[in-house]
Amino acid sequence: MLKEKKILLGISGGIAAYKSMYLIRLFRKAGAEVRVVATESAMWFVTRVTIESLSQNKLYDKVFGEDNDYTTEHISLTDWGDVFVVAPATANIIGKYANGIADDALSTSLIAFDKKVFMAPAMNCKMYEKFAFQRNLDYLKQNNVEIIEPASGYLACGYEGKGRMEEPEAIFAVIEKYFSGKKDLEGRKVLITAGPTHEIIDPVRYLGNHSTGKMGFAIAEEIAERGAHVHIVCGPVSIELKNPSIQRINVKSADEMYHACMEVFPGMDAAILTAAVADFKPAKIHKTKLKRDGRPVLMELIPNPDILAALGKTKKENQVLAGFALETDNELDNARKKLQNKNLDFIVLNSMQDEGAGFGTETNKITILDNKNQVSGFELKSKKLVAVDIADKLVSYLKE
Repeated sequence: MLKEKKILLGISGGIAAYKSMYLIRLFRKAGAEVRVVATESAMWFVTRVTIESLSQNKLYDKVFGEDNDYTTEHISLTDWGDVFVVAPATANIIGKYANGIADDALSTSLIAFDKKVFMAPAMNCKMYEKFAFQRNLDYLKQNNVEIIEPASGYLACGYEGKGRMEEPEAIFAVIEKYFSGKKDLEGRKVLITAGPTHEIIDPVRYLGNHSTGKMGFAIAEEIAERGAHVHIVCGPVSIELKNPSIQRINVKSADEMYHACMEVFPGMDAAILTAAVADFKPAKIHKTKLKRDGRPVLMELIPNPDILAALGKTKKENQVLAGFALETDNELDNARKKLQNKNLDFIVLNSMQDEGAGFGTETNKITILDNKNQVSGFELKSKKLVAVDIADKLVSYLKE
């Protein structure tokens, strides 16, 4: 897909610059040509020898460098490149690009580039959340710059939050998808469920779980990018959708999610149910807040509707239905039972025993089991890349 493509890689001054070396290798291994444009600050984190050895091309880091092939290197390079990928993209370089400032090799090259630009932000979480930076980021998005969203987690500065540059493999996948122009779900209609459900106890309390909806939203975004019309029915989550074409239906309880899915599913080509739906709800909802008086509170729980099983019973021959199984023990056996009992085409299994998988993480490790007795295991990777694997599986079923 990337063979003979010409990629300009911009590196700005952040600790994540070391990851760019892996990105160069991925591009080169895929057959692409890579030329690197770096800021002076970037050279505190990586070396000229490393960059030029991996890219097999000269580094451009000074507008008037003695070793430049051309006196207007920023023009010749931008004429050469098919895409411009800036990773890491610091708050500084994003601010310069958004405001038309060109005062070094990288910012000058960006201003001169008139094709597709990708930026992978990397910075402290406080910097990322700053109103001025968010304004610059929004402006770039409005002008067709694709932002490869940073991950949340532990940062080099000791903070924990959003701002860690996405992994090289995920950035590579975004560029590969851009060149492939993959629209293998064009015109398809797909239902996704995501997040938890909240089962009301009284006006201030509910039963719930730790689901954040990250996996379901990643799948919805991936499938929409491939051309599908996506309906996402989601419980209470704080995630915003990036693709404006995705139709969002917000619900709170399992009953609300059940009715929404039953209404939408008949018109769908497929459904992937990722939501962590509460199995039980209180038999009685208290109209006033329960008071603590030192005595135990006994609460009767009754089953919620089984949404996956209900869709499995109504599924037509030309529809594809998939579910998720989050298990703590006997994972494969439990997933197989769910696959068969609920009339699924395939099921995505992840285990609470696997570090980095499960609720609230940026990564996941899955195994896909299908109704043809095929079992496919995947390594731990970002949920964005997991979504690609699941979308590929969906495509294989819809083609049949």
